[in-house]
Amino acid sequence: MTTKLPETLGALRASPWGAPQRTRRTVKDEIRENLIARLAGGGPLFDGVLGYEDTVMPQIVNALLSRHNFILLGLRGQAKSRLLRALVTLLDDEMPIVAGSEVNDSPFSPISRQSRTLIAEAGDDTPIAWVHRDNRYVEKLATPDVTVADIIGDVDPIRAARGGHVLSDELTIHFGMLPRANRGIFALNELPDLAGKVQVGLFNIMQEGDVQIKGYPVRLPLDVLLCFTANPEDYTARGKIITPLKDRIGSEVVTHYPETVALGAAITRQEAWIRRGGAPVRVPDFVAEAVERIAFEARTDKRVDRRSGVSQRMPISVMENVVSNAERRVITNREREVVPRFGDLYAALPAITGKIELEYEGELVGAPAIAVELIRRACDATFRARAEGAGTDEVVMWFDGGGALQVADDATAEAAVAGFRGVPGLVELVELVGLATPGDVPVTAAACELVLESLVARRKISRNDQGRYGRAHPEARRRPSQDMFGGGLSA
Repeated sequence: MTTKLPETLGALRASPWGAPQRTRRTVKDEIRENLIARLAGGGPLFDGVLGYEDTVMPQIVNALLSRHNFILLGLRGQAKSRLLRALVTLLDDEMPIVAGSEVNDSPFSPISRQSRTLIAEAGDDTPIAWVHRDNRYVEKLATPDVTVADIIGDVDPIRAARGGHVLSDELTIHFGMLPRANRGIFALNELPDLAGKVQVGLFNIMQEGDVQIKGYPVRLPLDVLLCFTANPEDYTARGKIITPLKDRIGSEVVTHYPETVALGAAITRQEAWIRRGGAPVRVPDFVAEAVERIAFEARTDKRVDRRSGVSQRMPISVMENVVSNAERRVITNREREVVPRFGDLYAALPAITGKIELEYEGELVGAPAIAVELIRRACDATFRARAEGAGTDEVVMWFDGGGALQVADDATAEAAVAGFRGVPGLVELVELVGLATPGDVPVTAAACELVLESLVARRKISRNDQGRYGRAHPEARRRPSQDMFGGGLSA
């Protein structure tokens, strides 16, 4: 049975919410107490955040236990916003406020004149409202056009005229996002993009608790946890962050991309929309690994802008496109199971080219060409990791002897495997190294394509845009497999 929440100040005083340890508790104290309880209970701090258990999480925990405002420094796609939004789970389920308050006034220590006046007049009959913890989180993306009025507030002349107040009266203020986040969490993304004068207003709030609105000094003792995000390239002494604000942020936590391919694949598996209505979807683990390695290869490629980074959203989007292309093939051919193959990775080029920013050398080559190269390098790295030393000479010799194989994008798994069986030793190879089991036709087709794509990456054989595999051009074999700006494939 749900306990009825107090609806008046008198009832609130007589309830557990009226205990001194609760009435005097700040939002940082509240988060600290709930965090301690969660740590004592064990289990994950924040659901759905993988890979930060031994690196980022301990630093965030220390910042919260220290009651610090903090900033997350990291490149795009490193779960910074997700981490900040997960802080809401450390708040109480419900919080009492003075009914009608714009700034979530505490019934025991209101900061706005409106609420103070109401309590003085109504006493214990002052109406109480309750705010769910999800409504105590305010997030704003910092852009150069954000103003002090947006963040802190502004004088409202219409309110002044209707109420008969002078402009310096507190009752004429239209509160901004930060005061409305009082007794909650205020998150500001991309902090360095905020104009300098707005940053000044922030550090005044953080340190002294007062601001000036249109020249009128207003005391706003806000109770708020301030969290920020920024790109490390911008958050420097030479960047766009003002030093006094930087000095007032208690903890600086650096995020990072997944440190292993397995961890990245686990994140992609969690986030990508793979399970769909219709035919069941089965993604071979080596296909998932290759998808993840595309991002890893891009992050080490000198032609890709490392200051911008390669978001973890890229392999997620690639995986969704890969599954969609396989799904389209299954629908057309009326097959019963969706099993992606490596030819589907080429159909996912739009998910790659739109998520990499190139240096000058990369612009000369072009994003599509680099994306194709990343796919082939990822395939080769996957094959090497799973079948290093496997003999492919028989396959290469067949193509050198004039053999050719066309694998159409819309070919059924049975048709593809029938074609692969014409390449001596290919199907036997994938079964020998454990990439596929006899009788599993869809996975065998995918595994055979992995071998061929690896050989293409090493320039042992060639592949054209229509999926036709053939003999490598002699000049291609004499050229290094990566130019001076790329990663490192051995020929």
